[in-house]
Amino acid sequence: MNRQMQVGGTVLMVVCALSLVSAQAARQEVTARLDKDQVTVHIDGKLFTGYKFAGSQKYPYFWPVNGPASGKSITTETSEPYPHHHSLFFGCDRVNGGNYWQDVNKRGQIVSQGPRIVEASGERVVFTDKCSWRQPDAEPIISDTRRIVITTPSKDVRLIDFEISLEPLVDIEILKTNHALFSARVVSELSVKSGGILINAEGKTSEKGTFGANSRWCDYSGKREGVAEGIAIFQNPHNRWFPSKWFTRDYGFFSPTPMYWLEGDRLELPKGETLTLRYRVVVHAGDVKKAQIARRFEQYEQPAEHTSN
Repeated sequence: MNRQMQVGGTVLMVVCALSLVSAQAARQEVTARLDKDQVTVHIDGKLFTGYKFAGSQKYPYFWPVNGPASGKSITTETSEPYPHHHSLFFGCDRVNGGNYWQDVNKRGQIVSQGPRIVEASGERVVFTDKCSWRQPDAEPIISDTRRIVITTPSKDVRLIDFEISLEPLVDIEILKTNHALFSARVVSELSVKSGGILINAEGKTSEKGTFGANSRWCDYSGKREGVAEGIAIFQNPHNRWFPSKWFTRDYGFFSPTPMYWLEGDRLELPKGETLTLRYRVVVHAGDVKKAQIARRFEQYEQPAEHTSN
């Protein structure tokens, strides 16, 4: 009996060790480099994404956001009918009369003060950025501080974790708008109009089922040249308005935002009252089921996920 237990225990230890080695092997090295006007992130030497922050831009944004299977961007840097949708971005219209989403820069810009890389390589990279919401020749009205963590838990998945803290430098009033906060625009080949699938946590699909619906997450996926890939946005359970309603479009846009459904059609943010919002973006091979998006959200909402990132 003791001999059997000894052998069984040895086998179990070997299996566990092999599982650990396998898990470690699945993790790929992530590296970040600060260039002139962008932070470029590579996974095992291949470009994954770039955080673009040139002073001429309306706002900083991520592009490309390359899929793990195709190596091509799942998001589009610009396309019709709304060329101001820049891939993966954060902005807002109708802020103290300014526009920090579209239109000419003199109406408002979110200007990076210059990112700082905190962790440049390993199982993850971390960088921070501080941005000023301002109009030319005027004092900034909002200071936002953002922290980005990028990891790759497997060869088929990349994670981008966002923490964005908005500090009003004056009293802020945001009027009802459909142009607001965290957003993504996928390439047309993955859109619902091209046969792709937009689905939320409740299983509702397309713009018809997801628009205006409160949901913890949404996923956009489809096939391009026979390769299935997608991108999901998770809302952090500690966010104000969680789970927020979604502004979605079948042409490839989706955004968790309360701003189109504001009580009284306005939101007031007093000077000095910081608003922090967190999101996780999951870039994945396959569709929502193959990528196990529902299970990944369950993992994300555990407290350990927030503290480790």
